[in-house]
Amino acid sequence: MRLLLAVVCGVAVASVYAGQPMLGPMGHDLGVPAGSLGRFVAAGQLGYLAGLVLLVPLGDVLDRRRLIAVHLVLVAVGAAVTAAAPGAWAAYCGLAVAGVFAVVVQTAVAYTAAHAAPAERGRDLGIVTSGVVIGILGGRVLAGVLAGVWGWRSVYVVLAVLAVVLAVLVLVVLPADVRSGSARYGQVLRSFGGLFTQPVFLGRGLIAFFLFASFGTLWSGMALPLADAPWHLGEAQIGLFGVAGLAGALGAARSGRWGDAGHARRVTGIALALLIASWAAIGQLPWSLLWLGLGVVLLDFAVQVVHVSNQHVLTAAYPERTSTAIGGYMVFYSLGSALGATATTALFESFGWGGSVVLGAGLAGCAVVVWGVAAARQRPSCQIRAVSS
Repeated sequence: MRLLLAVVCGVAVASVYAGQPMLGPMGHDLGVPAGSLGRFVAAGQLGYLAGLVLLVPLGDVLDRRRLIAVHLVLVAVGAAVTAAAPGAWAAYCGLAVAGVFAVVVQTAVAYTAAHAAPAERGRDLGIVTSGVVIGILGGRVLAGVLAGVWGWRSVYVVLAVLAVVLAVLVLVVLPADVRSGSARYGQVLRSFGGLFTQPVFLGRGLIAFFLFASFGTLWSGMALPLADAPWHLGEAQIGLFGVAGLAGALGAARSGRWGDAGHARRVTGIALALLIASWAAIGQLPWSLLWLGLGVVLLDFAVQVVHVSNQHVLTAAYPERTSTAIGGYMVFYSLGSALGATATTALFESFGWGGSVVLGAGLAGCAVVVWGVAAARQRPSCQIRAVSS
């Protein structure tokens, strides 16, 4: 069950991120200038944002297994529209549709958390969310190879076929997810908005915003300098950097066990420090691909550790509203990713790779500040409980 859900996550999230190593050919084919290439990624991310608000809360009302299957079919529709797009606006629409229903990832994560034993929730979340990392990073490798052989449109054809096949497997393999409560969709949406006033949720959400803005700064901007002098790499070669990121992120796949052991806050702080350090290596891109590869490994390790820790904390804090909590958290993720994707391409055009590096490191620093403020607020409450006991 965990393996199938991990694959579902991988294919769904790839429909949003697979275009990143192909931004140049997509823009050339569809008439989009270099400074606006980030719009391809932003279209999927903004669609994802809409799905998080409107669709993910349904998981606290309806059978999540059926939701996963239906959303996968609609991801396939969006990918097919993108593959057949005659112009930029058709591609934006297809990517936005795929993004809206790629929130099947959060429904799969909520399904996992609901069916996991409390002592093993972090481990199971780590396994399933490793599929997200494989989709984001491994999808880039596959996209680069397919684009180099058959063109960028072939990538979205393959994703559409995979999504339909997985929809069938989900209905056959996964057990039904019967809802025991009587919550209505309107009530769930209202509780969704109320989450944004709660300190634990807001703290983890803001960390995710800056974390994925930093992540998006790298992965949406890196293809541009690698395709330029002095490297002049093709799509397939650029896509291979996803292997380095995949190695780093999968190295953190077991990080959920640290959350199970009660170390989520401490591990988050260490990982965010590594995130900042990774940008020092990534900044060497104009002179060294080896240092770039090291920085990519370190960045994706840090991102995965923090992401799993965040979800572990929130599913433990809101056990009766798992889908709503995960969906709300991912609003920050989506906004951050869209910011990173659009800002990095604009900065690169004006200031070169140095501008993107400063942006990525600065966003990582903001995540550290939020973590520090949240940790400082928690210590006094812990001391008060200790004194009163």
